[in-house]
Amino acid sequence: MTTELLIAFIAFAFVTSVTPGPNNMMLLASGVNFGLRRSLPHMLGISLGFMLLVMAVGFGLGQLFEQLPMFYTVLRYLGAAYLLYLAWKIANAGAPDSQNGQRGKPFSFLQAAAFQWINPKAWVMAIGAITTYTPQENFVVNVLLIAALFALVNCPSVGLWTVAGSLLRNWLNNPRVLRCFNVGMALLLVASLYPILADVQGVL
Repeated sequence: MTTELLIAFIAFAFVTSVTPGPNNMMLLASGVNFGLRRSLPHMLGISLGFMLLVMAVGFGLGQLFEQLPMFYTVLRYLGAAYLLYLAWKIANAGAPDSQNGQRGKPFSFLQAAAFQWINPKAWVMAIGAITTYTPQENFVVNVLLIAALFALVNCPSVGLWTVAGSLLRNWLNNPRVLRCFNVGMALLLVASLYPILADVQGVL
């Protein structure tokens, strides 16, 4: 891989990781509701799960979807349905210290890692990384390099959203304000589906 291609890929990884999408909307809400420390497993799970997804796409899963596009369509709609469920959970999340004793839980490491496999934006990013930035010469090594670099760039990028949420935490102590924030995050999470599902067909 040439230096120019490597720099271009790092820029691609940063832009696609830091721009709004399902993961970042969820991390922003997690930072507000649970703080940075409790959201760390969520952040790390995103990066590792996505790294494994990139490797899977590079080693043949992407070609399988090209040959059997119906599987990819099913995956897209399953992912969209799960995101709608997560949006509902976020919208109905109570304040962390609410008197009714109900406390939500942040995503665990494994939940966040598994979520990448049904996250439409993650699939678009992974397929784009393999088809655009992975040279055929020494392909296996390049796939591993692309996957590892994407994870390294992705973690601090998505972490910015968690930090932003944790900084807002002290300003959202009022349960009504927090409720409005969570509903807003849920609506943004739903809205993030539109460009992903509209453009994903053109990636394959």
